[in-house]
Amino acid sequence: MTGGYSRQIVIGRLRAKPLLAGQLLCALAAAGLIVRQAHGAWDYGAGEALRAVLFGNLLASAGIVVALIGFAAFYRAWRRRDAFIWHDGARLYRGTSESWPLPLIRDVVLAKSELGIASLRLVVDDDSEVTRELVKLYLLEDSPEAVRGGVMFAVAGLRGFPAGSVMN
Repeated sequence: MTGGYSRQIVIGRLRAKPLLAGQLLCALAAAGLIVRQAHGAWDYGAGEALRAVLFGNLLASAGIVVALIGFAAFYRAWRRRDAFIWHDGARLYRGTSESWPLPLIRDVVLAKSELGIASLRLVVDDDSEVTRELVKLYLLEDSPEAVRGGVMFAVAGLRGFPAGSVMN
């Protein structure tokens, strides 16, 4: 037991504006799809409008669900924006959903996706050939080099020698 004391060391923060813009776009998409679904059913009452939204065009209903899930994801990231990438001495955390043991992290690399969106990715030594996305660069408030250095310093400090401070 730690007695309620949590050792949280923040490595990276997120920008607020892209997260707020994502929330706004998802909310507008959901509202637009709901209005589109219920447009012809308003004259017959609220029950009929609700049935039209839920069971009208199933593709539009699925779009509403996806927009609401996107809104929730952007909202969760916005709430954690000041401490999005952090570690507690044993694990590296990304938000509240993903974490990796520090001894398994080998490197942090800059990579571009198929669409050309750059992101920081973790090279994790768990016998898989894929890297794990840490954060997209357009969302990152801190410089990518600072976040990479912070992660590598945490990994090196766990191994007993702060080699992360001398690495490029």
